[in-house]
Amino acid sequence: MDEQDRTRLTDAVRELTPELGRRAEEIEVARELPADLLDGLRAAGCFRMFVPRSHGGYEADPHTGLAMLEELARADGSTGWTVMIGAETPHLLALLPRDRFDKLYASGPDVVVAGGFAPQGRAELADGGFQVTGRWAFASGSRHADWIFGNCVLTGDGQPLPGPNGQPVEIRSVLLPAGSVTVQDTWHTLGLRGTGSHDVLMESVFCPVEQSFDLFTGIPCVPGPGFVAPLAQFVLHLGAVAVGIAQGALDDTVALLDGGRQRLYARQSLADSPAFRVQLGRADLNVRAARALVRSLAHDLSRAADAENPAAVDALRPQISASLPWVTEVATAAVDTCYRAGGGGAARDSSPVQRRFRDIHTFAQHAAAAEGWLGNNGAHLLGRPVELAY
Repeated sequence: MDEQDRTRLTDAVRELTPELGRRAEEIEVARELPADLLDGLRAAGCFRMFVPRSHGGYEADPHTGLAMLEELARADGSTGWTVMIGAETPHLLALLPRDRFDKLYASGPDVVVAGGFAPQGRAELADGGFQVTGRWAFASGSRHADWIFGNCVLTGDGQPLPGPNGQPVEIRSVLLPAGSVTVQDTWHTLGLRGTGSHDVLMESVFCPVEQSFDLFTGIPCVPGPGFVAPLAQFVLHLGAVAVGIAQGALDDTVALLDGGRQRLYARQSLADSPAFRVQLGRADLNVRAARALVRSLAHDLSRAADAENPAAVDALRPQISASLPWVTEVATAAVDTCYRAGGGGAARDSSPVQRRFRDIHTFAQHAAAAEGWLGNNGAHLLGRPVELAY
């Protein structure tokens, strides 16, 4: 990443974060990012941070990208999540043929894709492409996206087609202009309310074959370490957002306790309580450890990709997949400590700590944060087959 671009991006994000924090409640109520904030994030370069420099982007290195996602989530969890999804657009589009990738970025670097990873659609073979019908949940940022993708089961004459290498069915992702997809307002949730993660519907829409890709085993058409193992990189991005939410809760709690807050019936202020200092100290170190793990794995992945060492990349996949449930676990514990410290006031909707609490517990429900991923790392350590890893 060019040093001038790094400075430009980091300065722009840091200039935005105070406003994001002030408007966090507004973002929640709107259940999506307001248009002016989206404009500000685009202008700051948030949606082009991972786009190749050859296509007008910043081609951010892993450390800078993770730091920016954490910074945004620290200010507001929904903003961090939404930017993360939009910023990962080039990784998805790189799974298309190169000429299609080039065309999609011909008009500028700030292209945004939203959609669904689960194969909740059907793509019927048709002349030159597929006839697609499906409904995908959790399509974050779908209202402001330029393109929508959905993972599908391939069918012929209405029947699922067998997949390669003994897989039961063949899976393919399809990419369609946002205008040909229906966004259904379904995002009413405990937390991360401002991400606009609505359902998206495709009803017998034609998708040309050149706008389809293999999400899980596709080979990126764009060279460079930043495009190696895109799904593993997505997991690390998620980790940065979890760390940002937890760090924000710590920030809010320290600011609250600076005012000498004293719990009802307590003999001393919470800040003077030795027991609470232990809890807060542990929470802070856990968040630091989570951040260090995410950045260390990103460094290792980047080094393996730079060396063009596929075996080393593959060896990291189980560790990276397992890192997110652990990071989420310790981030959630840190936020819970902050929430308990807030007493009755933290139960109010107006409390920023309550929002962090709801955001991280909603985050923890994500499939990529499921505890089962830890078992893959254990299997890898024991030299046993790893069933699935990003």
